[in-house]
This record gives sequence, structure tokens and C-alpha cells, in this order.
Amino acid sequence: MKKLLTALLLTSSVLGFAQNLISNVPNRNTTSLNGTWNYIIDPYQTGFYSFHMDQFDKQEKPAKGAFFNNYHAQNKQELVEYDFDKSPTINIPSDWNSQISELKYYEGNVWFKKSFDYNLKEKKRLFLYFGAINYKADVYLNGKKLGTHVGGFTPFNYEVTSIVKPKDNYLVVKVDNTRHKEDVPTINTDWWNYGGITRDVTLIEEESSFIEDYTIQLKKGNANTISGFIKINNLEASQNNASISIPELKINYKGKIGSDGVLNFEIPTKKISYWSPENPKLYDVIIDFNGQKLNDKIGFRTIETKEDKILLNGKPVFLRGICIHEENAKGGRANSQEDALRLLNWAKELGCNYVRLAHYPHNENIIREADKMGLMVWEEIPVYWTVEFTNENTYQNTKDQLTAAITRDKNRASIIIWSMANETPVSDARNTFIKNLVAHTKSLDNTRLTSAALLTLQVDGVGMIDDEIGKSLDIIAFNQYLGWYGGNLEEAEKKVWKTPYNKPVIVSEFGGDAKAGFHGEKNERWTEEYQEYLYIQNLKMIEKIPHLSGTTPWILVDFRSPKRLLPGIQDGYNRKGLISNDGEKKKAFYIMQDWYAKKKKEE
Repeated sequence: MKKLLTALLLTSSVLGFAQNLISNVPNRNTTSLNGTWNYIIDPYQTGFYSFHMDQFDKQEKPAKGAFFNNYHAQNKQELVEYDFDKSPTINIPSDWNSQISELKYYEGNVWFKKSFDYNLKEKKRLFLYFGAINYKADVYLNGKKLGTHVGGFTPFNYEVTSIVKPKDNYLVVKVDNTRHKEDVPTINTDWWNYGGITRDVTLIEEESSFIEDYTIQLKKGNANTISGFIKINNLEASQNNASISIPELKINYKGKIGSDGVLNFEIPTKKISYWSPENPKLYDVIIDFNGQKLNDKIGFRTIETKEDKILLNGKPVFLRGICIHEENAKGGRANSQEDALRLLNWAKELGCNYVRLAHYPHNENIIREADKMGLMVWEEIPVYWTVEFTNENTYQNTKDQLTAAITRDKNRASIIIWSMANETPVSDARNTFIKNLVAHTKSLDNTRLTSAALLTLQVDGVGMIDDEIGKSLDIIAFNQYLGWYGGNLEEAEKKVWKTPYNKPVIVSEFGGDAKAGFHGEKNERWTEEYQEYLYIQNLKMIEKIPHLSGTTPWILVDFRSPKRLLPGIQDGYNRKGLISNDGEKKKAFYIMQDWYAKKKKEE
């Protein structure tokens, strides 16, 4: 049975489908493959295609020139035109743009190779897990193709039980970050297209049958019932029980697993200390299946809307937020716990109880740290500006990315909003696309809120917060840049906004650029004084927006963008940060900090 299961899984992965995503990887029996990898830059895909453009991994006997074979010449006469072991090295996880100067602007193909030993014990199973690779990854182990993954910010895994060897394994990954119009995100974005294996690479060792996934959250509409499911991978007939233990709540639940490998449960309980920014309480949770224990730390809280209010644990809450990009202090892709703490501590210093992680799912470290710190989170998928809304493959790609994000993060109390899109142009196809995503989200997780960062209309000088998809969303969010991309700052407080929706409204973006240390008059663009005045005037306007329930200014820290080209000011950075990329707080930081302090006192 085990051999048949493994064969089926490997067959499906070769066709390009990763296995069902394994959740809570940090608390499993793992071995890290992070560290030094060899790499080969391959702009013409020499190691992937023959000179007649035959794809090597589709050949019955791949040519020696196929890089995934990691082939070495057997004698002095044999022609082999690559050698990973003689090629340069790079640190993984990371991006190639910030590590290798010649690749700063490179978009194309790079091959990576890691050699390792692994003594897999009998009757154990082994999975290879990637936190994220940007953007398209072809993955091979010991010359065998595991599959192809598309999407730059979501995790995936493959079973390698029948392929791994005790000695001299070689893992080869071809990464291609070339942009395409049918991709998600599409060609045009306002952030750096960091290529590479940007998050952790991990081996996960499991039993023949194991806990693959689970949800443990408060039941929607009932703050005194913990509900969810436990999903077993490869359930055997003799193994039909699983248990959940939460010692602090004196919960010891045992239930029967169905023939489909799933145990659905509801557990009544009392005296829960609910998670909140003021009390980020996390409970030790132990799931036990057949003697296998999987630990987690989970917070319990309710999040819902009532007319135009957001209710956290039944009480109205104003979301004092900030937008964040996943970038580290050196101007590369952020991925570590230290990177997460640097960004979130700044958000806390600003006075935030909430962050918008734009414009894609961020790494798992920042979500788990937000859990501990009591910061609520908006998590987003990269349906950014415009994608091919009529393309079925584009929709499936988007749906897969959304599913992976929810699967990974659905037990994190900090996440209160799943966002479907940002600044997408209105059309019937787009409306259907996003409404279908909302329905899919609710089918996977009905305990959180949905939103999207929308655009607005100007009708006779009135800002109209009106979009067809607002009917499907729990929260109406919109971006506006009064004083930067048009509009009169001097009369900002006279600006009128209207919306037909009696729902909570969030200003999901506002702001303007300033070069840290560049000073002048408040009417001089790019100066700290101009950004400061812009914030002062925008906040006067924002306070009058109907149904206002939160803000997330754009953005916490300056970030790299190839679209931002003004010499001496932008130099390849979007300068809308309240903090410079060097960590210098701008004058507008303190305007926002004071406003949030005032809003906190009003609660």
C-alpha cells in the first residue's frame, strides 16, 4: 500500500502538481537545507533545452547537458559544459538581486544545487518543503523531476521517500523570475522582482500515516466553542482516533477519524482568555495521532462586522495600521525572524495594533511574530493592478496561491482579513474573478473577514467609494493619494466622501514621497516637510470619511522599485516610507504616531 501511495504521489508531482500542503512545518521533525548552494546563471536555458528547443526533462534518457543531472565528465575527452561544484555559491534563503551585483536587475533563469546526506529510517516518509521560490520553479532530486511550481510567495512540498539516498543526494532547482502578462502578479508592479529561493528549504520526516493539516479556531458565531478539523495523510484502517489537548483550558478531546482521513470536531469550553492586541494570549495545543504529537501555540478570538463596525471579541475596534513590504535592511527580500521583528517593532512604535502585509503573502516568521506581539494582520494575494481576468489558468493560479496562504496561516489569531486584490480596474470579468475568490475563501475559512483595496470615483467633486465587488466583501477598503497624485491639500478637510455600503471602511493606502534628510518648504515636493503637511491634511480629511474603521498609510519603510528613477531622490526606491531604507524616521512618522495615540485614547 505504501509503495502504491508513493508511486501515485510521485506520478502526480512529475506532472506538475505538488502534494497537499503540510501545515505547521516549524513544529515538525525537520532538517534545514538552508545555507550555501552552488548556482549557474542560465539566460538562454542551456541546461533545460537542447539547441533544437527539446525540453531535456521530457526526454526518455535526458542528455548529459541537462543541468538537473549534475553530471561530471567521466574522462578527459568527454564534453560537459557545466559543473555545479566549480560554480560560485550563494546563501539560501535569499534573492540573487541583492547578493550578486551583476544580477541586480536580472530577470531570467538561475539554477541552484545543494548536496546532502540523509539516512531515512525504514517505514518513515520524507518530504521536501519550500517556503517560497520566485517565480517559477522546476525541482529535481537525484536527477528525477519532482514537479513545477508557479507563484512567488507561497509554500509547496513534494514527497521524496523513494528517491532520497543515505549519501550524496543532489537537489537541483531551476528558478525563473521572468514576468509574464498571464502571471499573478502580472508584468507591471511597483516593487522589486526579487528572484531566487527566497524562503526556507526544509526536509520533513514523518510516519507512514501522519497529521497533514488541521484547523483549530473558535466556531463562527460561538465564542465558547472550539471547532475545526484534523486531516490525516494515508490513514490506515487500524488508526481511527486522534486527540486534542489544551492543558490550560483543561481540554482533552478524543474523536474518531472518518474513512476520508478527516476528523471534524466541536469542543465546548469556558473561561477562554481571548487574544487581542492588549492580551496576545496563545495557548499550548497538542494534537495526538497514533502516538505522534504535533504542538502549536494558538490564540482564540472572534472577528466580525456589525453594520459599519469591526468587532474584535464582540467589541468595536479601530484598526491603527501601516502597510509593509517584505524587504530587509540591506534592500533584499526579508525572510528571517530578525527581519520580521525589525519591521513589526517599528509598527508598534508608530502606535499600530494592525498591519497590512502588501501585496502578497509574506513569510511565516512575520505572521507568527505578529501572533506573539498582538498585531492584527491583513494578508493579501498578488492580484495587483491588473491580471488576465478572463484567463482560466490565471484564475487557477490565483486560487492555488490563495489556498496555500490560507492553509499555512489559518491557525494564526493575528490574521483577521484575507484580501483578494489591490487597485484592480473594474470590469465584468474582474468582478466575477474576485467574487469567485471571495466564495472560495469563505469555503476554506468562514471565521475571518474579506476585503480588497479598491479604487474610487470622483463625481462632481465627491469621492465615491462604490465598487460592485463591495457587495461581496465584509470590509470596504480603498486607496487614495490626495496631494500626491492630484488633489488640493489646502482644502483637504472640505473633501466629501460617500459610499452606498453600510459596512466598515478602511483607507488602505494614502501618502506621498519624501527623501529622508531633504528639507524645504511644505509646498516643495520630495521634502520631509511636504510629506509632513500631506499627512496633516490627509488626516483632517480621513476623519470625516463615513463608516471609518481603520487606516494603513503607504508605507512603513522605503522600498526598492525599478519604476522609481529620479536621480538624487528616488534612485530606485519608492520614497513613501515613514522610515527611510536606512532606518531614519521622517517627520511624517511623528504626525501619524500622534494621531494614533489620539485614536487609542478615544477607544
